[in-house]
Amino acid sequence: MVDRVADIWGTRTAFARGERWPVRVDLKLADGVAEADVDRWVTSACVLCSNGCGLEIAVKDGEMVGVRGRATDVVNHGRLGPKGLFASWQGVRNGDRLTRPLIRVGGELVPTDWDTAMNVIVERSKRLLAEKGPLTHGFYTSGQLFLEEYYAQAIVGKAGIGTPHMDGNTRLCTATAAASMKESFGSDGQPGSYSDIDECDAMFLYGHNMAETQTVLWMRVLDRLAGPNPPRLVCVDPRETEVARQAEVHLAIRPGTNLALMHGLVREVIAQGWIDEDYIAEHTIGFRELGDIVQPWTPERVAETCGVDAEDVRRAARIFGTSDRVLSTVLQGFYQSSQATASSCQVNNLHLLRGKIGTPGNGILQMNGQPTAQNNREAGADGDLSGFRNWENPAHVQQLADLWGVHADKIPHWAPPTHAMQIFRYCEQGSIELLWVIATNPAVSMPQVPRIRRILEQESLFLVVEDLYLTETARYADVVLPAAAWGEKQGTFTNVNRTVHLSDKAVEPPGEARSDLDIFLDYSRRMDFRRDDGRPLLDWTCPEDAFRAWQECTRGRLVDYTGLSYEKLRGGTGIPWPCNEEHPDGTDRLYGDGNFPTQFDRAESFGHDLLTGATVGPLKFRALQADGRAILKTAAYSPASEAPDDEYPFLYSTGRTVYHFHTRTKTARSRQLHKAAPSAWVELSVPDAERLGIEEGDLVRVASRRGEIVVPARVGDVREGMVFAPFHYGYWDQGRSGPGDRPTAANELTETEWDPVSKQPILKAAAVRIEKVADGVGPAPAPTTTASRPADPAGVPPTVGGPEAEVEERPWITEPPSVPDEKDAR
Repeated sequence: MVDRVADIWGTRTAFARGERWPVRVDLKLADGVAEADVDRWVTSACVLCSNGCGLEIAVKDGEMVGVRGRATDVVNHGRLGPKGLFASWQGVRNGDRLTRPLIRVGGELVPTDWDTAMNVIVERSKRLLAEKGPLTHGFYTSGQLFLEEYYAQAIVGKAGIGTPHMDGNTRLCTATAAASMKESFGSDGQPGSYSDIDECDAMFLYGHNMAETQTVLWMRVLDRLAGPNPPRLVCVDPRETEVARQAEVHLAIRPGTNLALMHGLVREVIAQGWIDEDYIAEHTIGFRELGDIVQPWTPERVAETCGVDAEDVRRAARIFGTSDRVLSTVLQGFYQSSQATASSCQVNNLHLLRGKIGTPGNGILQMNGQPTAQNNREAGADGDLSGFRNWENPAHVQQLADLWGVHADKIPHWAPPTHAMQIFRYCEQGSIELLWVIATNPAVSMPQVPRIRRILEQESLFLVVEDLYLTETARYADVVLPAAAWGEKQGTFTNVNRTVHLSDKAVEPPGEARSDLDIFLDYSRRMDFRRDDGRPLLDWTCPEDAFRAWQECTRGRLVDYTGLSYEKLRGGTGIPWPCNEEHPDGTDRLYGDGNFPTQFDRAESFGHDLLTGATVGPLKFRALQADGRAILKTAAYSPASEAPDDEYPFLYSTGRTVYHFHTRTKTARSRQLHKAAPSAWVELSVPDAERLGIEEGDLVRVASRRGEIVVPARVGDVREGMVFAPFHYGYWDQGRSGPGDRPTAANELTETEWDPVSKQPILKAAAVRIEKVADGVGPAPAPTTTASRPADPAGVPPTVGGPEAEVEERPWITEPPSVPDEKDAR
């Protein structure tokens, strides 16, 4: 038994390049429950990060009582991370779950029945549509629903109501992943595979604290590092994360200077001749323009701008330029910083310059942060057109009109889809009068939350919240709908590397809670949305009906699901799309043939100017004549919008801790995870702490031009001049919607700025000041097991979980024959 709070990544199972990752099955059951007591095991996958680990849910007496990693799954080979082991089932089966709808009466939320709640919504919706039209409606959803639910929502919003105001909290975490792939390759869809970890000679992690955000994927890396011929590791991160500790080169750059660093790496690879000129000539366009822009970025200029050593820039470029097989991963450190899309495109450019894409060990993973963020983008609940279609291509709009049985003009495509930041601006201005928030908590997670709270409480806004718990956001709602959770409903979802899993229903939801799909279908029926031929717009009766409709939507597209089925997905492992007649077992990697979806009729996007965000448009895109070639592009570097000054001398960045997910609505309800990181803190460097007279655990005030937080200080391993805060900590566990006299939410300080292309908020570059408020009464509540470890561990108790965090890890002596071979079968 292993304490998986203290030992986050568990026991090592070393393996060499080219070998298959050994199986290790992780098992956690409720206290007093033995494996023999389990009535049945139900097929599913974890939904507490974007990795998508296959698992089975243990059910006893109609309740979820634990989980077991699935040995045969290509994603995790039996392993599970702490959030999956403890919070996946504990986080949804609690006494404070919403079990009945609530409506606001006399300023208070009171219980009611479903007919009353839905009639209140439908009456308001019909009146607004009749009096003012579809632009009065907005939807803000999640990366937590199932594919079938996103597709239903997309159809209701686009073909039922006709509103372009649809987005998800995926805008906050991985909109840039999609944008960068559209700009470089013509379409969303990860080129790489997790199995590239097994094959690579070098790994570059750009702004990606994999050790805390995708723990099982990091286990795979650790097992390669523990084996023969380990890959060389390069880490770009201003904090000394566990990734940085394992890295051969750690580039601890100043927040907001990502593009300057990337220009330097691209320049060095070109200057040293580490490029594949034949591949560039045959499979890319834009090489000359790229070279001109990066030419001034010598290692010395990068060092001056980014605050790193010039020789480290050269070392990193040399590793990339001379390694035979290179894998790159990218996450929030790039996505939530200034010039996010331009910076992320440079990762794509590096691989294209060397032709290192789509073959074993040569891959790009523009990571997601959430378990079903990929499905939100695929299905179009984020505003994109369903099935990776292009809103600027009339033929693509017509395809959806034919599928949904409506006139093409019903589907909003006269302007770009409205992104989340603009949706809340329209709410603020009063043009959106009905906002439906689903499985997300913007009162804590959006930037500049004091402003967001003011918007949510406006009398002019009718707010519907659909969730598991009474979150901070739900407390502002006019109607609250109790939703069924993971394990209480059926559906599919897709992870970072396109692997589709089926999650079967294990138990009944509590009380009157309903699945999100049932709620959308009920709303569509009550609104009487119909196709042009008079039939109901949505005539589905179950999730599998929705899945079959989705398959038709994807037919012939890159994101082709037509070869999948619920039965096939019960075969012991997830399957990566495209899966169709040509690829009946799925597709492990994309673009190995150098053919990219940049043809006019295939492209999901015609691209943008990476500096201004202006669309290229169909005429200029045709003139590019990309025609199946990738596009090398960048923009001139510009400093972050807010820089430190005399009044606010520190750079502020937010992020995650390994023990929590988003605003803790699930993870804080796991005893093991809550104990490991119970409340908020802020991190600063040793020199800064000494200069300010701040010691470990002292209460400090961190203030920006927009707000402040008052939390204990962790004196740790962050870059000098930088302050870091985890963004998970709001106020629901104190029974409040806002801070009262003790603000702790990291986004009290962040600014309302976003990338011009992906529209992703800039959450990692704000100017702040910090001051001591009171002496500490003990160490900060930050864990000691991760990047938040104290610089001086003396007097700081180590983070442990104790007996309740012990997990059984079962190594396989011989590899079970049912494990698919990623290299051959895919």
